[in-house]
Amino acid sequence: MLLTVQCIVCCAIFTLIILPPIYKDPLCMIASYPPAIRKRVAELPQYKDVIATKEKKHMKKKVLGMLFFAGVLAVIAYASGCRSFLETFSHVFVLFFAVNIYDMIVLDWGIFCHSQKLRIPGTEDMDKEYKDKLFHVRGAAIGCVLGLIVAVLSGCIVQLALL
Repeated sequence: MLLTVQCIVCCAIFTLIILPPIYKDPLCMIASYPPAIRKRVAELPQYKDVIATKEKKHMKKKVLGMLFFAGVLAVIAYASGCRSFLETFSHVFVLFFAVNIYDMIVLDWGIFCHSQKLRIPGTEDMDKEYKDKLFHVRGAAIGCVLGLIVAVLSGCIVQLALL
């Protein structure tokens, strides 16, 4: 029951972290957009000098976020009673996996694919590309790999803390 509540809370927090910035500036997440859209945006003169900077910034945020959340999720797992690497790894991976699947189904398929507010100006006609569900499935698969990395880091943090 506790893990279920934690999954729901993590999904809510993830939503609050992701949606406001992307609604304010869809380009802030350009590295997470489908390749055809990124290609079109790169060809548009108004974005010529912006894309590389935004993509670098986005990747730095992802790496720092993974490290930050490895620590936060290690604390959550420990507070939930996890006292070994395997318990922590399992707990954190379930949390990460739940958020990852929620992201794919609710945020990507439900909101991103259909929200006109998330369309980058100059790509409004690319409806098929925005609704490419397979792209989001591949993204979720990559998210699972990242989840494994975060879970390993969290397990190591708890294991080291108990030494």
